Amino acid sequence: MTSQPSRFPLAAGLAALTVLAAPLAHAHEHERDRERREQTREPRLSLQAEAVSEVAQDKVDITLAAELEGTDQADVSQRLTKLSNDGLTQLRGKAGQGVTVRSGAYRIWPNTDRDGKITGWRGRAEIVLESTDLPAASSLAAQAPQGMAISDVAFSLSREARAAEEKRLLGEAATAFRARADEAAKAFGFGSYSIRKLDLAGSGAVYAQPKMAMMRAAPQSDSAPPQFEAGTATVTVSVQGEVTLGHATAKP
Repeated sequence: MTSQPSRFPLAAGLAALTVLAAPLAHAHEHERDRERREQTREPRLSLQAEAVSEVAQDKVDITLAAELEGTDQADVSQRLTKLSNDGLTQLRGKAGQGVTVRSGAYRIWPNTDRDGKITGWRGRAEIVLESTDLPAASSLAAQAPQGMAISDVAFSLSREARAAEEKRLLGEAATAFRARADEAAKAFGFGSYSIRKLDLAGSGAVYAQPKMAMMRAAPQSDSAPPQFEAGTATVTVSVQGEVTLGHATAKP
Protein backbone atom coordinates (compact mmCIF):
# COMPACT_ATOMS: atom_id res chain seq x y z
CA MET A 1 0.00 0.00 0.00
CA THR A 2 1.32 3.42 -1.02
CA SER A 3 1.39 5.93 1.86
CA GLN A 4 -0.13 9.42 1.33
CA PRO A 5 1.93 12.48 2.30
CA SER A 6 0.75 14.11 5.51
CA ARG A 7 -1.06 17.50 5.24
CA PHE A 8 -0.51 18.43 8.87
CA PRO A 9 2.76 20.36 8.31
CA LEU A 10 1.07 22.55 5.69
CA ALA A 11 -1.90 23.24 7.94
CA ALA A 12 0.40 24.13 10.83
CA GLY A 13 2.34 26.55 8.62
CA LEU A 14 -0.82 28.31 7.50
CA ALA A 15 -1.95 28.63 11.11
CA ALA A 16 1.40 30.14 12.08
CA LEU A 17 1.19 32.69 9.28
CA THR A 18 -2.30 33.63 10.39
CA VAL A 19 -1.09 34.15 13.98
CA LEU A 20 1.78 36.37 12.82
CA ALA A 21 -0.36 38.41 10.45
CA ALA A 22 -2.98 39.32 13.07
CA PRO A 23 -0.73 41.58 15.23
CA LEU A 24 0.68 43.27 12.11
CA ALA A 25 -2.80 44.07 10.86
CA HIS A 26 -3.78 45.39 14.28
CA ALA A 27 -0.67 47.60 14.40
CA HIS A 28 -1.42 49.05 10.96
CA GLU A 29 -5.02 49.76 11.97
CA HIS A 30 -3.86 51.45 15.20
CA GLU A 31 -1.47 53.65 13.20
CA ARG A 32 -4.27 54.62 10.79
CA ASP A 33 -6.52 55.50 13.75
CA ARG A 34 -3.77 57.67 15.24
CA GLU A 35 -3.27 59.49 11.93
CA ARG A 36 -7.03 60.11 11.65
CA ARG A 37 -7.10 61.53 15.19
CA GLU A 38 -4.15 63.81 14.40
CA GLN A 39 -5.93 65.11 11.30
CA THR A 40 -9.19 65.84 13.13
CA ARG A 41 -7.69 67.12 16.39
CA GLU A 42 -8.55 70.69 17.28
CA PRO A 43 -5.57 73.09 17.20
CA ARG A 44 -3.84 74.14 20.41
CA LEU A 45 -2.44 77.53 21.28
CA SER A 46 0.07 78.59 23.96
CA LEU A 47 -0.65 81.91 25.65
CA GLN A 48 0.75 84.12 28.40
CA ALA A 49 -0.71 87.03 30.33
CA GLU A 50 0.43 88.95 33.38
CA ALA A 51 -0.66 91.58 35.85
CA VAL A 52 1.75 94.13 37.34
CA SER A 53 1.41 96.71 40.09
CA GLU A 54 3.53 99.18 42.04
CA VAL A 55 3.10 98.80 45.81
CA ALA A 56 4.44 101.05 48.53
CA GLN A 57 7.09 99.30 50.61
CA ASP A 58 5.79 98.79 54.12
CA LYS A 59 8.79 97.29 55.95
CA VAL A 60 11.96 99.05 57.09
CA ASP A 61 15.28 97.79 58.44
CA ILE A 62 17.30 100.51 60.18
CA THR A 63 20.90 99.57 60.97
CA LEU A 64 22.66 101.28 63.86
CA ALA A 65 26.44 100.86 63.95
CA ALA A 66 29.33 101.59 66.30
CA GLU A 67 33.04 101.48 65.46
CA LEU A 68 35.92 101.41 67.94
CA GLU A 69 39.70 101.43 67.61
CA GLY A 70 42.53 100.40 69.90
CA THR A 71 45.98 98.90 70.08
CA ASP A 72 44.87 95.67 71.77
CA GLN A 73 42.51 93.24 70.05
CA ALA A 74 41.01 91.90 73.28
CA ASP A 75 40.35 95.41 74.58
CA VAL A 76 38.58 96.45 71.37
CA SER A 77 36.51 93.28 71.41
CA GLN A 78 35.53 93.74 75.07
CA ARG A 79 34.50 97.38 74.66
CA LEU A 80 32.63 96.71 71.44
CA THR A 81 30.73 93.76 72.94
CA LYS A 82 29.71 95.82 75.96
CA LEU A 83 28.55 98.70 73.77
CA SER A 84 26.50 96.31 71.60
CA ASN A 85 24.94 94.45 74.53
CA ASP A 86 24.10 97.67 76.40
CA GLY A 87 22.58 99.09 73.21
CA LEU A 88 20.41 96.02 72.69
CA THR A 89 19.15 96.17 76.26
CA GLN A 90 18.42 99.88 76.07
CA LEU A 91 16.62 99.77 72.72
CA ARG A 92 14.59 96.68 73.58
CA GLY A 93 13.41 98.43 76.71
CA LYS A 94 12.17 101.38 74.65
CA ALA A 95 10.86 99.48 71.62
CA GLY A 96 7.13 99.22 71.14
CA GLN A 97 5.34 96.01 70.23
CA GLY A 98 5.68 96.66 66.50
CA VAL A 99 9.48 97.04 66.43
CA THR A 100 11.94 94.14 66.55
CA VAL A 101 15.45 94.82 67.86
CA ARG A 102 18.16 92.30 66.96
CA SER A 103 21.92 92.02 66.64
CA GLY A 104 23.47 92.73 63.27
CA ALA A 105 26.97 92.16 61.93
CA TYR A 106 29.92 92.05 64.32
CA ARG A 107 33.52 92.24 63.08
CA ILE A 108 37.03 93.01 64.31
CA TRP A 109 39.94 93.45 61.93
CA PRO A 110 43.58 94.66 62.13
CA ASN A 111 44.95 97.97 60.91
CA THR A 112 48.27 97.51 59.10
CA ASP A 113 50.99 99.80 57.89
CA ARG A 114 52.65 99.88 54.51
CA ASP A 115 54.80 96.87 55.38
CA GLY A 116 51.85 94.77 56.51
CA LYS A 117 52.65 95.12 60.21
CA ILE A 118 49.66 95.32 62.56
CA THR A 119 49.48 98.75 64.14
CA GLY A 120 46.11 98.47 65.86
CA TRP A 121 42.66 96.97 65.79
CA ARG A 122 39.28 98.19 64.66
CA GLY A 123 35.85 96.76 65.38
CA ARG A 124 32.30 97.32 64.17
CA ALA A 125 29.04 96.14 65.75
CA GLU A 126 25.51 96.61 64.38
CA ILE A 127 22.01 96.63 65.80
CA VAL A 128 19.06 96.28 63.43
CA LEU A 129 15.56 97.69 63.99
CA GLU A 130 12.86 95.91 61.96
CA SER A 131 9.29 97.12 61.68
CA THR A 132 6.30 97.75 59.44
CA ASP A 133 5.63 100.83 61.58
CA LEU A 134 7.98 103.39 60.04
CA PRO A 135 7.27 106.22 62.53
CA ALA A 136 7.88 103.90 65.49
CA ALA A 137 11.14 102.57 64.03
CA SER A 138 12.35 106.10 63.21
CA SER A 139 11.51 107.31 66.70
CA LEU A 140 13.44 104.44 68.26
CA ALA A 141 16.41 105.07 65.94
CA ALA A 142 16.53 108.66 67.19
CA GLN A 143 17.17 107.23 70.66
CA ALA A 144 20.27 105.33 69.56
CA PRO A 145 22.76 104.73 72.39
CA GLN A 146 25.77 107.01 72.70
CA GLY A 147 28.39 105.94 70.19
CA MET A 148 25.95 104.43 67.71
CA ALA A 149 24.52 106.06 64.60
CA ILE A 150 22.33 105.10 61.66
CA SER A 151 24.51 103.53 58.98
CA ASP A 152 21.91 102.03 56.64
CA VAL A 153 18.19 102.11 55.94
CA ALA A 154 16.58 99.45 53.74
CA PHE A 155 12.94 99.33 52.70
CA SER A 156 11.11 96.26 51.42
CA LEU A 157 7.67 94.77 50.97
CA SER A 158 6.55 92.55 53.84
CA ARG A 159 5.57 88.96 53.17
CA GLU A 160 1.98 89.64 54.18
CA ALA A 161 1.65 92.66 51.88
CA ARG A 162 3.24 90.80 48.98
CA ALA A 163 0.92 87.80 49.43
CA ALA A 164 -2.15 90.04 49.54
CA GLU A 165 -1.08 91.89 46.38
CA GLU A 166 -0.29 88.67 44.52
CA LYS A 167 -3.73 87.34 45.45
CA ARG A 168 -5.34 90.45 43.99
CA LEU A 169 -3.17 90.34 40.87
CA LEU A 170 -4.01 86.69 40.28
CA GLY A 171 -7.59 87.66 39.48
CA GLU A 172 -6.39 90.32 37.04
CA ALA A 173 -3.96 87.93 35.37
CA ALA A 174 -6.67 85.26 35.01
CA THR A 175 -9.05 87.79 33.44
CA ALA A 176 -6.31 88.94 31.06
CA PHE A 177 -5.53 85.34 30.08
CA ARG A 178 -9.17 84.54 29.31
CA ALA A 179 -9.53 87.75 27.29
CA ARG A 180 -6.40 86.95 25.29
CA ALA A 181 -7.58 83.39 24.64
CA ASP A 182 -10.96 84.68 23.46
CA GLU A 183 -9.33 87.23 21.16
CA ALA A 184 -6.96 84.61 19.73
CA ALA A 185 -9.81 82.20 19.06
CA LYS A 186 -11.76 84.86 17.17
CA ALA A 187 -8.67 86.03 15.28
CA PHE A 188 -8.12 82.53 13.87
CA GLY A 189 -11.78 81.99 13.03
CA PHE A 190 -12.78 79.81 15.96
CA GLY A 191 -15.89 80.30 18.03
CA SER A 192 -14.64 79.03 21.38
CA TYR A 193 -11.73 77.73 23.38
CA SER A 194 -11.11 75.39 26.29
CA ILE A 195 -8.24 75.60 28.75
CA ARG A 196 -6.02 72.52 28.81
CA LYS A 197 -3.09 73.60 30.98
CA LEU A 198 -2.17 76.47 33.31
CA ASP A 199 1.08 77.49 35.00
CA LEU A 200 1.39 80.35 37.48
CA ALA A 201 4.53 82.35 38.11
CA GLY A 202 5.43 85.48 40.04
CA SER A 203 8.51 87.64 40.01
CA GLY A 204 8.03 88.47 43.67
CA ALA A 205 8.95 92.03 44.48
CA VAL A 206 11.50 94.16 42.67
CA TYR A 207 12.46 96.92 45.03
CA ALA A 208 12.87 100.50 43.95
CA GLN A 209 15.57 102.60 45.55
CA PRO A 210 14.10 104.31 48.62
CA LYS A 211 14.39 108.01 49.17
CA MET A 212 16.09 108.97 52.41
CA ALA A 213 15.80 112.53 53.63
CA MET A 214 18.11 111.91 56.59
CA MET A 215 20.78 109.30 57.21
CA ARG A 216 22.03 110.21 60.69
CA ALA A 217 20.33 109.82 64.00
CA ALA A 218 19.32 113.03 65.74
CA PRO A 219 21.33 113.94 68.86
CA GLN A 220 19.96 112.51 72.07
CA SER A 221 18.97 115.99 73.19
CA ASP A 222 16.77 116.28 70.10
CA SER A 223 13.69 114.07 70.23
CA ALA A 224 12.81 114.60 66.56
CA PRO A 225 13.15 111.26 64.69
CA PRO A 226 15.02 111.04 61.39
CA GLN A 227 12.81 111.44 58.34
CA PHE A 228 12.65 108.57 55.84
CA GLU A 229 10.55 108.02 52.73
CA ALA A 230 9.92 104.50 51.45
CA GLY A 231 10.03 103.58 47.78
CA THR A 232 7.83 101.18 45.84
CA ALA A 233 7.99 97.52 44.91
CA THR A 234 6.96 96.02 41.58
CA VAL A 235 4.87 92.87 42.01
CA THR A 236 4.13 90.64 39.01
CA VAL A 237 1.90 87.60 38.57
CA SER A 238 2.16 85.69 35.29
CA VAL A 239 -0.21 83.08 33.87
CA GLN A 240 1.02 80.73 31.15
CA GLY A 241 -1.18 78.09 29.60
CA GLU A 242 -2.41 76.10 26.65
CA VAL A 243 -5.88 76.31 25.12
CA THR A 244 -7.68 74.20 22.55
CA LEU A 245 -9.54 76.10 19.86
CA GLY A 246 -12.98 74.81 18.90
CA HIS A 247 -15.96 75.70 16.74
CA ALA A 248 -18.59 75.43 19.47
CA THR A 249 -20.20 78.71 20.40
CA ALA A 250 -20.43 77.99 24.13
CA LYS A 251 -17.42 78.94 26.24
CA PRO A 252 -16.18 76.82 29.16
